[in-house]
Amino acid sequence: MNMYQKRKIRAEKKNNNQEEKLTKVVLNWYPGHMAKTKRQIAEDLKLIDIVIEILDARIPIASQNPDINKLIQNKKRIIVLNKSDLADKNQNEKWIRYFKNKGDLAILVDSNSGKGIKECINAIRKCYEAETYVQKGRIGKSIRIMILGIPNVGKSSFINRISKKASAQVGNKPGITRQKQWIKVDDNIELMDTPGVLWPKFENEQVALNLAYTGTIKDDILQTIEIGFQLLKLLVKNYRKNIIERY
Repeated sequence: MNMYQKRKIRAEKKNNNQEEKLTKVVLNWYPGHMAKTKRQIAEDLKLIDIVIEILDARIPIASQNPDINKLIQNKKRIIVLNKSDLADKNQNEKWIRYFKNKGDLAILVDSNSGKGIKECINAIRKCYEAETYVQKGRIGKSIRIMILGIPNVGKSSFINRISKKASAQVGNKPGITRQKQWIKVDDNIELMDTPGVLWPKFENEQVALNLAYTGTIKDDILQTIEIGFQLLKLLVKNYRKNIIERY
């Protein structure tokens, strides 16, 4: 084995160790307030008619908390694929069909421009007018919606857009919303905003990386240079033309 081969092996081992270290850091981010929030959500769902689950349209699967299904059980759900303007347009429609095949209504939304907000309001009213709510005697009362999603998927931006007022604090980092609050959309619709909640351990490294790429995990616990390197590898592999056009 020559000197070049030895250096190559050492470099590969170093890269593997760095990636392993990165994964361990990402997988351990589950602050105590998230566990408390999860318990509070389970209690508050008793007051709720419909759940709006907000996902990041760029990473719909990675940004979907697997604990949500257990929490909402039989509640009506509308899935909002937020930040759709930043996602691959060819993939957006495929994700709509994916969720439809699973029996879920999904809507593409850009909370900054307001695209898709009208469709969300129409979906809320249609869902509420279903026979189940007539039987419960809820007709004529406010529709109570809970907004759920992981950190930094744009819950607050969505709420501000749909309510047409700055009701929720917005920031391009996770953990801005730290407590629940009610926001009135109109005389018939009320929203409950909730803090973003992750789950204790991510399924695999790629899920963790996708969440890191999109700002779900706080930068101060990440090796941002390594995250950037992994993201660049992904972009070069799948979106080389876009990188060339941009840079």
